[in-house]
Amino acid sequence: MARKAATARGRTLGAELLALRKHRGLTTRAAAERIGWTAATLNRTENGLRVATAEEVATVLGAYGVVGGERERLLALARDAETPGWWEPGDSIYPTPLKALIGFEAQATRITNVEISLVPGLLQIPEYARAVMLASGIPPLEIETRVATRMGRQAILSRPQPPKLLAVIDEAALLRPVGGRHVMTEQLHHLQRLARKPNIEIRVLPLDAGAHSALAGPFTILEFGRANPLVHQGGKRSISFVDSAPEVAEFVASVDTLRRTSLPPDRSVALIAKIIALKGS
Repeated sequence: MARKAATARGRTLGAELLALRKHRGLTTRAAAERIGWTAATLNRTENGLRVATAEEVATVLGAYGVVGGERERLLALARDAETPGWWEPGDSIYPTPLKALIGFEAQATRITNVEISLVPGLLQIPEYARAVMLASGIPPLEIETRVATRMGRQAILSRPQPPKLLAVIDEAALLRPVGGRHVMTEQLHHLQRLARKPNIEIRVLPLDAGAHSALAGPFTILEFGRANPLVHQGGKRSISFVDSAPEVAEFVASVDTLRRTSLPPDRSVALIAKIIALKGS
């Protein structure tokens, strides 16, 4: 069931506190009494629907008897959760769902992006992104800000300890000359360069594969260190997140099927090179 998702930092911190409570064999009610909270407050905190302050986390850690390096690590995580990211200024121009997505991407350890019509946003060059936005009817005055935001999101792929990214792209998206032949050729060259990075895997769904499960629409699976995975689905007018385990499992199963249907990384890169050669002829 799609619903408004918890914040990325809240989910990460909450998952850590949940693991601590379970490790100590405490029920929600017993732990809440020990901390001095209501069971509802603790439940919301563990689910990421409420972000605890560093002071509150210190109280929880004291109640659970956590000391030493583990205590310092969790307090640092709590302080980080209180620090706004670059996408979270007080008068943010970014809509709440987009801020949520950027936050989840920043916290994810693995991202799986399935796209049918376009190159995934995390792999787009500025000119390609600009052409997509212009064709989507985004006001020209907003386009440059949105392009800059998209490029900012991509920084996670080159940071220390970057997330693993699996991009499954339909061949049709690679054949469509978004922005014209020159822009599309540069975009394809960019995909070739990215495919050489150890944390990025690109797989192409060839046209001759026929119908496949991704035709139902694009989606992104975000996985985290402790928090449960969730699925992002975005359209022109809406962004939704799915985090119920049975529904997430359906998307994971779809990716398993698409892995078998798609070309392996080396053949995918070879196909991209072939498309570049055809565009240059």
